[in-house]
Amino acid sequence: MTESGGAPPTPSSRPVHRTVALRVLSAGVFALAGLIFWMSFDTAKGVDIRSDDPLLKLSDTVRTKNARNEQLDKQLAGVRADVDKLTRHGSGVSAAERARLDALDKAAGTAPLTGAGIEVTLNDAPPNATALVPGVPDPQPNDLVIHQQDLQAVVNALWQGGAQGIQVMDQRLISTSAVRCVGNTLILQGRVYSPPYRITAVGDQGKLRKAIDDSPAIQNYLQYVNAYGLGWKVAAPRRVTLPAYTGVVDLRYAQPVP
Repeated sequence: MTESGGAPPTPSSRPVHRTVALRVLSAGVFALAGLIFWMSFDTAKGVDIRSDDPLLKLSDTVRTKNARNEQLDKQLAGVRADVDKLTRHGSGVSAAERARLDALDKAAGTAPLTGAGIEVTLNDAPPNATALVPGVPDPQPNDLVIHQQDLQAVVNALWQGGAQGIQVMDQRLISTSAVRCVGNTLILQGRVYSPPYRITAVGDQGKLRKAIDDSPAIQNYLQYVNAYGLGWKVAAPRRVTLPAYTGVVDLRYAQPVP
């Protein structure tokens, strides 16, 4: 029973109300979509706005800085060569003093070094690698990439084996060189490198190879080589030439703020 002041809507009127509401809602959605498309077009101005991705910007910045550092290294090498030439052949420099300078350059790694050596190459496993040995668990992402400790293990073993000089990628190591990685990217003396990583040493090949074989850290790495297919290659070239180190040799250290 209803009051005389109002009657409930009839069943036939309800579909009409819903139809009108749906039309209004659809029109609003299309209007909003059109506004979004227009704003995107106005913002892009004919340029791919996806390039604003901060990760892409960071990657471009790293490549640009790396190329710039390489260019500066070459300029520094040229200036240093001129300074060394003037130092050795200037007036008042005796033959004994020149020989002493040559010996110091060789010991410091600032002169090229040629001889028989060992070359070690490490590389990431394929991204879809699976366990190659029965009973070994499936690999985690960290199991398939080269880490800082892997590179350090090879460098340390070669030094222990009596290496006269070591080169990582295209750079000569000196006493202050630090092999550091961020993820599986090597950062060495202001330059950035990606795998495969190549480490070359000059010295007695037998002693260098024995030091590699005896290294517990390298033996641990070889377990992952066998289990998941990480890259590992050792060659023994009869003659290699390591470039001279051309970077800054001045020591830098922190000081307290006054």
